[in-house]
Amino acid sequence: MSETVRYDLADNVATITLNRPDAMNSLTVETKLALRAAVDRAAADPSVRAVVLTGAGRAFCAGQDLREHGDNLTAGRGLDGTVRDHYNPIVLAIASMAKPVVAAVNGVAAGAGASLAFACDLIIAAEKASFLMAFTNVGLAPDSGASWTLPRLVGRAKAAELLMLAEPVRAPQALEIGLVNQVVPGEELESAARALAVRLASGPTVAYGAVKAALGHAATHDLASSLEREAELQDLCEKTADHHAATAAFLAKEQPVFEGQ
Repeated sequence: MSETVRYDLADNVATITLNRPDAMNSLTVETKLALRAAVDRAAADPSVRAVVLTGAGRAFCAGQDLREHGDNLTAGRGLDGTVRDHYNPIVLAIASMAKPVVAAVNGVAAGAGASLAFACDLIIAAEKASFLMAFTNVGLAPDSGASWTLPRLVGRAKAAELLMLAEPVRAPQALEIGLVNQVVPGEELESAARALAVRLASGPTVAYGAVKAALGHAATHDLASSLEREAELQDLCEKTADHHAATAAFLAKEQPVFEGQ
C-alpha cells in the first residue's frame, strides 16, 4: 500500500490514516487509490468489525490536491475523471460497508475531505477541528456525496448555506447543528475514537450493517418500501448467531457477548 495512507489493525478495528501531513492530507491520485484499497480491504476482512478514518498531523483532509488539479487543467485534462473514478467509489465503499465507520476529525476537513467524513456513520471531532465546503471557492459544484449527506445531517437550508457561502464551521458549531456526534479535546481524540470503535467492534456487526442498509434505503424510498426493507433485514438478522445468543442472554439476565456473526 502507498505510504500516503496507513492501515493498522488491532482489536478488530481497522484504522485508516491519510498520511500526507505536509500537504494537509490533500488527495492526489496516488492517495485516492490507496484510500480506496484500504477501505475495500477493511470491508472484505472478516476480522475487521469497525473502522476509524482519520488524518495525520494538523489536518483531517484538505480535499483535492489543487497542485495536481492545476497541472491537469494546464494539460487540458480537466477533472481527469477523479469524481467518477475515485471519489464516488470511495464514498460508496464507506457508506455501503456492512460495518460501522467512525471519522476522527483531527483538524481541517475541507471539500472532498469533509465529504469523506460525512460519508462515515459517526463523527468525532477535535475541539479545534473545522469543516469547510470549499467547492464554490474554486468555482466548482459539491462532490463526494456532499449534496446527499449534508442535507440529511443539517437540513436543506443549512446545507445550502454551507455549500454556497463556503464559510468554515468550527467544531462546537458543528456539534450544535448536528454535523458531528461528539467534540473532544484534541489530545483525547485518538483515544475517544478508538474507544468508540472498540465498543462497536464488540457489538452485533450484522445488525450494525443492517442499520446502515435501512437508513440508506429509507433516505430515498417511501414508508411502505422502507417497512418492507426493515422486514427483510430483520429476517437476515434473526438468522445470526448473535441474535440467538443475545436473546438467550437476555432471558437468563446475563450480558450478551457478540461474535459479529
